[in-house]
Amino acid sequence: MKSDVRPSRPGSSYIRYWILVMLFLVTSINYADRASMSIAGSAIKQALGISSVELGFIFSGFAWSYVIAQIPGGAFLDRFGSRRVYIWSIIAWSSCTFASGFCSYLAPGSAVIGLFILRLALGGAEAPSFPANARLVAAWFPDRERGTASAIFNAAQYGALVIFSPLMGWIVQTYSWHYVFFVMGSLGLCSAVVFSMVVHAPLRHPWVSDAELDLVREGGGQVELDATKAPKATTFSWKVVRELLSNRMLLGIYLGQYCVNALTFFFTTWFPVYLVHRGLSITEAGFGAAIPAVAGFAGGVIGGVMSDALVKRGHSLTFSRKLPVFLGMSMAAGIVCCNLINSMTLVIAFMALAFFGKALGAMGWAVIADAAPRTIAGLSGAMFNMVGNFAGIVTPIVIGYIVNTTGSFSLALAFLAAHGVVCVLSYAFIVGPIQRFSLASAPADPVKEADAPLIESIAH
Repeated sequence: MKSDVRPSRPGSSYIRYWILVMLFLVTSINYADRASMSIAGSAIKQALGISSVELGFIFSGFAWSYVIAQIPGGAFLDRFGSRRVYIWSIIAWSSCTFASGFCSYLAPGSAVIGLFILRLALGGAEAPSFPANARLVAAWFPDRERGTASAIFNAAQYGALVIFSPLMGWIVQTYSWHYVFFVMGSLGLCSAVVFSMVVHAPLRHPWVSDAELDLVREGGGQVELDATKAPKATTFSWKVVRELLSNRMLLGIYLGQYCVNALTFFFTTWFPVYLVHRGLSITEAGFGAAIPAVAGFAGGVIGGVMSDALVKRGHSLTFSRKLPVFLGMSMAAGIVCCNLINSMTLVIAFMALAFFGKALGAMGWAVIADAAPRTIAGLSGAMFNMVGNFAGIVTPIVIGYIVNTTGSFSLALAFLAAHGVVCVLSYAFIVGPIQRFSLASAPADPVKEADAPLIESIAH
């Protein structure tokens, strides 16, 4: 096993920012692979002669296995470390994406089955990615930078749509739907090589300086994660899972993430189809999907910066994390206004506002990094991601049935708006004060809280 003994490196370094850049890039490809099916969805539906319900089930295939694989993925992260598990995850999900292109050479019935199976495999392969992101951020960033860092890697989902949606739409329109899978799968395999060179655990990184390690350690960063001499992680057990699922604060955070993800999965599955339904071509839908994604990227970064700025000004962690959630998810509920608008320019503008708000309020990964027990960082993130991503199963199927039954997206947008309201209510009345949760068998690890009368009076 590789030793954690490293030569002294005087001077300063900023390796943690390069780690964050790598997480952003890999997560962008991750989300582009998820969204590739939605960009190709209209062409696949036409080429294979399938209904909206069948397309909805293909969309949902990813989330079934993604949810199921969360607990094993989190346990693997705590057992084998973020870097090793992440590299194999990238290779596996990129291979699944690449293989999806070959389904175009099958008979329509076999192609549908093949696409669904590969979406299942894609979900299982991507399961460790976001818990690994949160784990690496917890290891590499001090408390005062963690909200911004979490917001930036979370904003990669919007960056993916900005960067890749126009490209994927052009590929589908110009060539054929299966080529988009070949291109994105190849990009993913290349990213695994770059990731392996840039990303290491803090105590094992060959380029990090002593000064940067001290800054991260003294600021609350968990630099010992994945170190050979790190404190032993809590052994996985279903008792630990039950403890996580019985805590009111964590349940409120999980519910909030479910609501956030319902909107996320609309944008990564049905949104381009919605734009085509409203009269755009596939290429126009690709560019149209990129506009709200730009707003989402801005909202995600602003939410993280706002939260960290509030912490630095002395506000409590509870106030600092909840305020962006309250503001953002209230804005996201405005997506229902698109039902009253005929102008496509205004539709995209309201979608951009809703996407901005959803991203502003997507503080869940920062909150779970603040609240998770330190000895099970991987498993805690996986549990949070598992519950949240049930929305990936429910949302595409429900919207598919609504569209197939009514021939319209009106009820679907009302369904999504309701999730924004529920998220606000969950953080207001269920979550309560945000603090480090301690397992019954472990010593307490409280997070110091300052007074925050405005929000904490609501939270209690």
